[in-house]
Amino acid sequence: MKKYVALLLALVMVFALAACGSSNNAPAAEGSAAEEAAAPAGGSLTFATGGESGTYYAFGTVLAQHVSDKTDTDVTAIVGNGSQANIEDLSDGAVQLCFSQSDVASYAYTGTNLFEETGAVEDFSVVAALYMEQVQIVTLNPDIKTVADLAGKTVSIGAAGSGVYFNAIDILGAYGLTEADINPVYQSFADSADSLKDGKIDAAFIVAGAPTTAITDLATGSQVYLVSLDDEHIDALMESSPYYAKNTIAADVYGTPEDVSTVAIAALVLARDDVADADVYNFLSSIFDNLDEVTAAHAKGAECSVEFASSVTDIPYHPGAAQYFAEQGITVPTK
Repeated sequence: MKKYVALLLALVMVFALAACGSSNNAPAAEGSAAEEAAAPAGGSLTFATGGESGTYYAFGTVLAQHVSDKTDTDVTAIVGNGSQANIEDLSDGAVQLCFSQSDVASYAYTGTNLFEETGAVEDFSVVAALYMEQVQIVTLNPDIKTVADLAGKTVSIGAAGSGVYFNAIDILGAYGLTEADINPVYQSFADSADSLKDGKIDAAFIVAGAPTTAITDLATGSQVYLVSLDDEHIDALMESSPYYAKNTIAADVYGTPEDVSTVAIAALVLARDDVADADVYNFLSSIFDNLDEVTAAHAKGAECSVEFASSVTDIPYHPGAAQYFAEQGITVPTK
């Protein structure tokens, strides 16, 4: 009998221990899942900007340093190779954040124009729209006064397949010109400025926030001119390509003889969808809660606002961005 009692007690102890183990493990599993879902901040993010002579790089390095100093999210800005390449690097996982023109981001998300052959890229979302990027047609020739005057001239229209290239084709098309009506060359901002200085080209399309370093440097030794767009052609362009907006570059920006009318597109910051919500939240809060400090470091900060940052409608926002904007009373589209 004693043997049976001892056996019975042993079985009871085994079941009790099993029950305790099951009870202890369940909360632990739930806790792990919660921690994984929370995806706390503190990540190290690489931010693809633009060429060293452009606004993306200059402003991007300021933003990266600011976020790193103000939060536990570490952001490193690197030179980028244009909006298309930035988005491709984002999709490949080479970077976690990038700058992009709003039109190129739309091309990527819908699989059109630059992304027609490779197909849509949908594993990214918007962090913020920061400022407008002007289409600047730069020349040292005062006789080139309109887009029509570019016919037969040697013109840099951006790197082949770049966002600048498509902007140039749009602008030329609005005036009834095609790529075949000019002698096109395909150069970066810095190379375009050097070619203008050396007399190798007559004009160049540069799409970036004004003032742009490449043009500012050119203006230090030469009288630069920007080609204006007239209202009739601007209206037609905006009707066919609604991502453009009318914009004015004041004469004092580069020392041009007068203010210049042109069009502009938005400069966006994009993020991979798998970037932690808290890191994207940190990126936004550190900038928009301290805009005076950002502006003191770079003039583009003065053009940033929460309202404009949350104005994108054709591409969803990252959940971390949506959280920040919700706290400001603004609802943005998400996936």
